[in-house]
Amino acid sequence: MHILLVEDDIDMSRALLRALERRGFQVTHCGDGISALSHIKDGVGDLVVLDLNIPGLDGLHLLQRIRSQDIGTPVIVLTARGAVGDRVVGLNAGADDYLAKPFDLDELDARIRALLRRRTNADDGVQRCGRLRFDRGSGAFYCGDDPLELTPREHTLLKALIAKPGHAVTKEKLFRLVFPMEENTQLEAIEVVVHRVRKKLMETGAEIMTLRGLGYLLRDRQQQGGGD
Repeated sequence: MHILLVEDDIDMSRALLRALERRGFQVTHCGDGISALSHIKDGVGDLVVLDLNIPGLDGLHLLQRIRSQDIGTPVIVLTARGAVGDRVVGLNAGADDYLAKPFDLDELDARIRALLRRRTNADDGVQRCGRLRFDRGSGAFYCGDDPLELTPREHTLLKALIAKPGHAVTKEKLFRLVFPMEENTQLEAIEVVVHRVRKKLMETGAEIMTLRGLGYLLRDRQQQGGGD
């Protein structure tokens, strides 16, 4: 597994490179956004570990550039910015996960492996969470082998959440997906759709969790233990 590490702090870069290599990863390092963009376009790395405060092209603009070009390489953002607002901005820009400095190396390792597993599981055209399955080929959701009946808006919302299980999707992003071009609809309308989908997921083992200030995430109830 190949990690692209984008970090301009020399001491931090050396420490992370050694730690990741000890854990069995191949690591390529670059210290600025321009070279990182070039590496990512060339397919360097199965996953990117990205600091936001980098020279040349900052991390947020780098994320926006690669996502606008439909580059789906998983990205974990590392940053000293710990405020909820900064986490939301990072997630909206296209980050798959977010880890504020200082962080535990074992937690970084676990998050990297979880994202890589999720990407591998998605390669067979099926995304899963608990007994919930989304067949990307047919566009249908299933609970086990039974089709899940969803309205178009419910389907759109659940598709966005299962694309990033275990990670928050902001209410604003979900609203834009579920209610496109509906200027007279209030943001709170997304809560009604979430409520309806929650009821339909009760037998699937998957659940939608609310993260205040961050949005909603889909998770496996059995693995996480409990809900909110």
